[in-house]
Amino acid sequence: MPERLADHTTLHLGGPATTFVTATTDDELVAAVSAADAGGEPLLVLAGGSNLVVADDGFAGTVVKVATRGVTPDTDADDATCGGVLVTVAAGESWDDLVARAVASGWVGVEALSGIPGSVGATPIQNVGAYGQEVAQTIASVRVWDRRLRGIRTFANADCGFGYRHSRFKADPDRHVVLSVTFQFRQGSLGAPVEYAELARTLGVSRGQRAPLDEVRSAVLGLRAGKGMVLDEADHDTWSAGSFFTNPVVAADAVPEGAPAWPQGNGSVKSSAAWLIEQAGFGKGYGNAVVSLSTKHTLALTNRGGARTTDLLELAREVRDGVERRFGIRLVNEPVLVGCEL
Repeated sequence: MPERLADHTTLHLGGPATTFVTATTDDELVAAVSAADAGGEPLLVLAGGSNLVVADDGFAGTVVKVATRGVTPDTDADDATCGGVLVTVAAGESWDDLVARAVASGWVGVEALSGIPGSVGATPIQNVGAYGQEVAQTIASVRVWDRRLRGIRTFANADCGFGYRHSRFKADPDRHVVLSVTFQFRQGSLGAPVEYAELARTLGVSRGQRAPLDEVRSAVLGLRAGKGMVLDEADHDTWSAGSFFTNPVVAADAVPEGAPAWPQGNGSVKSSAAWLIEQAGFGKGYGNAVVSLSTKHTLALTNRGGARTTDLLELAREVRDGVERRFGIRLVNEPVLVGCEL
């Protein structure tokens, strides 16, 4: 029986793959990717499946499941003498498992990224961020297989082209396969300064102040759970790809009156996609019996059970187009669309 991709995505959507390969080592991963490339096969590299929307027809090609493991702290590195530690993590490791270990080990800088589903290897592609932190703030380097040059390359942070939910890997999606990520963490018992107002209020600190690592993690997990953003098979609000739309960055004079606005330092302003969606008339739970906005958070599109990808995309188009009609701002999807489009 062909492998159903619905069984490998957090949306529980997606048809079968023509060929499905599980890679548990870097060598297996490179070999599987190289074999598909040599045979002219379409290729989909899959890890946690938390940021994918796969077509109902599935994927007519090779799907390589990244199942590599390994977390290696380099406490002998020069950075250790400065109170920091370099930690190299295999692409297939669970992101939240790494965050939990970082908090337990006193590695500072990713505690506010607790509860985010998916794999470590996916985080630099999107420059994953939440509650005032981004992985770009702690990534030292990213090691990849370059499908075009057919060799292993290592990119330092400055060469990764990190931006808001963006990187050089996202800009050229068919070229690089992430093998491992090396993080540079400061060490201590307190987290990084809390920059996100909602998190600061929850922790009872002022913005810019610090709080114990474990308290930050606990607070973030609580906030995310309240928005249906912590995976729970019994809760259809978590059958999603997380935030479906990115917060739009627009000219300052394009921000609607009353909308949240965060100046970006270059004359542009980032606003809130969730606010725009709500103000355009799409409240929590908007939709139908098979697909809807989360009942806890308007930024997540959810599979209520028995949905098809086409159902989800119809709702996404309705929301996107409704926001554009109301405010003249076109929202952009954050998940990667495989075999389908908005």
